[in-house]
Amino acid sequence: MNGYRITHLTQYQYERAVQLRPHTLRLCPRSDGSQWLQSFQLSCSPTPKQQTYCLDANGNTCTVLSFTQPLTDLSLQSVSEVNTARTNPFDYLSESWAVELPIDYPLSLAAQLGPYLKAPLAGGTAPTVAHLAQALSTEVSGNVGYFLTRLTQYIPTLCDYQPRQHGAAYSPGVTLEKKAGTCRDFAVLFVAVCRAVGLAARFVSGYQEGDLETTEHELHAWAEVYIPGGGWRGFDPTLGLAVADRHIAIAAAPSPQQATPVSGTLQIAPGENVHTTLTTDITIEAIAL
Repeated sequence: MNGYRITHLTQYQYERAVQLRPHTLRLCPRSDGSQWLQSFQLSCSPTPKQQTYCLDANGNTCTVLSFTQPLTDLSLQSVSEVNTARTNPFDYLSESWAVELPIDYPLSLAAQLGPYLKAPLAGGTAPTVAHLAQALSTEVSGNVGYFLTRLTQYIPTLCDYQPRQHGAAYSPGVTLEKKAGTCRDFAVLFVAVCRAVGLAARFVSGYQEGDLETTEHELHAWAEVYIPGGGWRGFDPTLGLAVADRHIAIAAAPSPQQATPVSGTLQIAPGENVHTTLTTDITIEAIAL
């Protein structure tokens, strides 16, 4: 079991005073079968008029902030303490009917997994994505476990990692065309390939231990696949490994837009642009259990 303290600072600076519409934060790590949230503190400057905690439609813990006064800057800092416990990412037995592709989900389960079986982004599945999915499935003779392991290791050998702090994830077809991207691009590609062969998959945002000797960390992204008999299991196509006790999940959703750490808009006139500077600082420390 590992213990972590994560400090995540997000700062916005606006070129002039602006009115913010309600903002939704997904900064609170989840508690599940592999990690337990010990404490969570959130500080905001300036102080919001209202601060409410809730669960979104995907079961993620959210904080909704409302402001009444115009702002020129906004600072959000979360401090989380989390214990992780899954040392073996393969500590499960798949259901006998879910060992080979395609999986024939029972109707009740298929209904629950519906959002995670559809294309992750608008535009459907690109032909290159479908071709890759079929090629890997054929290579492993349809074995689900081998398929997931092969895909996890294939993406980082095919694509170069290129840091890109801000902006939406590339569509899966674009990532394959560029053969490059960042962790969120690789996670979206992984999800798309899984869905192309009928595996329920979702996007995850969170943290990864990395080098604890450095003070520089970034938000990380990976994917989870629903494995009958094992539940949701994580796979990191950036690092090429199955997720164990060195990842800390915050939010999971069918698409990255639904798992973004901070979402909200400015109350400005149509067509008006306000230049915004966004900076983040994340530190991850190991703590004694």
